[in-house]
Amino acid sequence: MPTIDPSGQSKSDTYRLITNLVVPRPIAWITSQSDAGVVNLAPFSYFNVFGSDPPYVAVGIGRRDNGEPKDTARNIEETGAFVIHLVTEELIGAMNLSAADFPPDQSELEAAGLALAPGERIQVPRLTAAPASLECRLHQVVPLGANQLFIAEVVLFHLADQLFDDRGPFGGFAPIGRLGSPSVYCRTIDRFELPRISHEQWLTQA
Repeated sequence: MPTIDPSGQSKSDTYRLITNLVVPRPIAWITSQSDAGVVNLAPFSYFNVFGSDPPYVAVGIGRRDNGEPKDTARNIEETGAFVIHLVTEELIGAMNLSAADFPPDQSELEAAGLALAPGERIQVPRLTAAPASLECRLHQVVPLGANQLFIAEVVLFHLADQLFDDRGPFGGFAPIGRLGSPSVYCRTIDRFELPRISHEQWLTQA
């Protein structure tokens, strides 16, 4: 079995390796706002949930090729708040467009044709088109090599009516996931259930 030492290969090769192995990854489609009031929109797949009492999420954000911080990272550090939206299939085109390198003083919202609603617990607005969004307040920034890990508490959830059915929330919710770099994604419509068993149940089956 081959082994690969990341210290002995290029950064781009390591990026391609880890982003193709650790899959699928949820996409944090983030709105943030500069001190000047410009709303930035960008997707990140170094993202997951890390607690529920209280709810915490973390997003890893790298730097631009010239070493400068990305707009999202700078905005979050300046304002201490941001909104994470989950990307469903009807929003994938707009999400892909928002990943383009727009200038810092130009919002991706107009190009993507997306509307905003004011935040309720934070000053950063959210996308009205997203079926699920999380208002987040920054808890801590952790430097991780060329990246920064933004740990935040979710202070408010927004869920669309269609996420609820007679079984409760999340009926029909099928967000897009990120697979390999640079541009491979997956759908989450093929699902199965596997109930957990106790140690006692395992003993009786052994």
